[in-house]
Amino acid sequence: MAKLPDAAPTTEQQLRFEAKSRLRDGSTPLSRDWTISPDALAMLYRLASTPDSAGDALKLLHELQTYQVELDLQHEQVRSHERELSRDLDHYSALFEFAPVAYFIVDLDGRIIETNRLGAELLGIDAEESGGQSLDRFLDADSRSGFIEFMGALRNGDPAGICHVHAGPRGDVSCMLRVTANIAPKGDAVLLVMSEAA
Repeated sequence: MAKLPDAAPTTEQQLRFEAKSRLRDGSTPLSRDWTISPDALAMLYRLASTPDSAGDALKLLHELQTYQVELDLQHEQVRSHERELSRDLDHYSALFEFAPVAYFIVDLDGRIIETNRLGAELLGIDAEESGGQSLDRFLDADSRSGFIEFMGALRNGDPAGICHVHAGPRGDVSCMLRVTANIAPKGDAVLLVMSEAA
């Protein structure tokens, strides 16, 4: 009968192995100020005071050291993950903010959740002021009903779509816009791009 392969070690088992290896090699990370309580120290002292329990005291001390190194390793991992997430967030925020198109995230009713620099310019407002405003209010009166119908189709199951609308007048100009949109992966928002129609 063939032997089944051993299961992959769990994260806890990997941490324990790494902690024991570092203690054995003397390469433990700097402590993160974890301390042993006075009660634990008193118990260790009592155990170490008698020959019969001195071995138990050493085992317990080794176990406490191992736990401390595991905590230090976990702390290192958490900090590393935080740095990675921060870099990813900065990267994707920059991609959103400096996209070469007017990009919007709107709720299912068409209210702006977030827009980028070009989206705010297109609407003639500051990006910080856009949150919560209904996108259709920036369209001319003849385009609003078509846009509302378009958003309704997305809400009712169309995964993506395109429509054309006229932006409301900015000065003496009213321009035709192509709106491309699709439902966000979680289904709780619409990702929308506006560009001037050719």
